[in-house]
Amino acid sequence: MNLLKTTVSITAFALAMAFAGGASAQDCERGDLDKRYCDTDGDLIADIPTDASEWIDPDTLVFAYTPVEDPAVYKEAWSDFLTYLEAETGKKVVFFPVQSNAAQIEAMRSGRLHIAGFNTGSNPLAVNCAGFRPFSLMARPDSSFGYEMEILTYPGSGIETVEDIKGKQLAFTSPTSNSGFKAPSAILKADYDMIPDRDFEAVFSGKHDNSILGVANHDYPAASIANSVLSRMILRDVITADQVVSIYKSQTFPTTGYGTVYNLSPELQEKIQNAFLNFEWEGTSLEREFSKSGEGKFLKMNYKEFWDVIRKIDAANGVSYTCQ
Repeated sequence: MNLLKTTVSITAFALAMAFAGGASAQDCERGDLDKRYCDTDGDLIADIPTDASEWIDPDTLVFAYTPVEDPAVYKEAWSDFLTYLEAETGKKVVFFPVQSNAAQIEAMRSGRLHIAGFNTGSNPLAVNCAGFRPFSLMARPDSSFGYEMEILTYPGSGIETVEDIKGKQLAFTSPTSNSGFKAPSAILKADYDMIPDRDFEAVFSGKHDNSILGVANHDYPAASIANSVLSRMILRDVITADQVVSIYKSQTFPTTGYGTVYNLSPELQEKIQNAFLNFEWEGTSLEREFSKSGEGKFLKMNYKEFWDVIRKIDAANGVSYTCQ
């Protein structure tokens, strides 16, 4: 059985069922976007509706950060920024702690989530199926950005190279995660001729911190993870650096993408974008948390260019995210 294709198709089916009964199809150019959205300018993300009656302008804005670790940690980490966002928009802003990538995407598509940070691998699905319009990502103070996928094991596991995983267990995070599933699947197949079920047993931990803790505590012999999450966990003393060993490090990928749902009023979307791009990090709760992985600012970006490598990984894996 091909685990990659089976898992993704199940996920896509579940999302399609969860999103059933959505808006009717529009007669417009849309590329790979769901039928409820248009993309007349070819930037690969949903256009803001041209009909003002389709805009929404809620009194309370709901924000959710990608579910990579304990939501309570990130509710506090985002507190200063969300207070600033309230001042810039004149709206109440609440933090919505999501437990899974699928739940986060479903919340935006159903209209319950207005602003979000979707993890790297979930961005294409959020864009195509939930009307997500990403415009920013976190960067280092010098405007460099990104993270790498690493494959971890623990000292004394008997695994010293990627090939040593054969016949053993490898923990992924979730089917929509880039570094937690899609990138390592493509790399293992292309560079090592290793595929799940035939060459190793694949399991899913749910989140990067679960995978990292699983390796550190010897629950998993190996796991693929985002090293930005690993860095923050080490600096918070959740684990110590000597509990894990890296046997593979990938090219650099874009980090979490931040944006809004497509049908917020244009004026409100502009205010939210300006709040992200003009936020002063120094001395804030956001700096205290994310400086642990080197970030210190929000950088303006466009999805078409910045996520090109991620869409290529999806294509190599035979993954196509549609919601029909």
